[in-house]
Amino acid sequence: MLDHVFTDAIGALRDAFENALLERQAFEERFQVDVLLGDTTWETSYSLPGEGLPPRVQADITLGWPTWAQSGYRSWYIGEPVDEPPRIEIEIVLRVQRLKTSPDPAMLLGAIPEQSPAIGSHRLDRSGPTIETLFLQDLQDAEYAIEVSYEGSYDLEEATLKDGSILDDHFSAMGGWIASLLVKLGDLTFDFLPPVDLEEP
Repeated sequence: MLDHVFTDAIGALRDAFENALLERQAFEERFQVDVLLGDTTWETSYSLPGEGLPPRVQADITLGWPTWAQSGYRSWYIGEPVDEPPRIEIEIVLRVQRLKTSPDPAMLLGAIPEQSPAIGSHRLDRSGPTIETLFLQDLQDAEYAIEVSYEGSYDLEEATLKDGSILDDHFSAMGGWIASLLVKLGDLTFDFLPPVDLEEP
């Protein structure tokens, strides 16, 4: 594995999810580099075990490593002064899907907090909800989904750059927090369609 602070963060977050017994959606995982701008992103999705495909509730996680953060990390690595510490951008989207009827956003927002637990010295802030409607080809039936995101960043201070194990300490609580949110969302009284892989032919 590449020896880099961004991949260390990915490993720490993946360990946190696995320790919380969440199930990774393997086909949804991507590691991408923007060849024009140089930004690097890692995307993955986790759900509660035994939910089927697609799961009723899932968390889509994105970590971003901007070009300017790489420049700052390189300067620190070779011993040059750094004006601003590198930063990892974080987005966590909680999605409730396969709904028979359009959901009540207030029900979802009432079940989850406005901010995440502290990740280092920062917290992620909750956005407003988005409702999605998917019609079948005959336009007679539809299914619905609702999602809300938590967004923020994680500053890589000098101590963290020197000792990657600090990432494990800071990210470890995220697995249990996301697992508890997925359980709360799954317990809401939404009217769900069965997962596609459990539908009768």
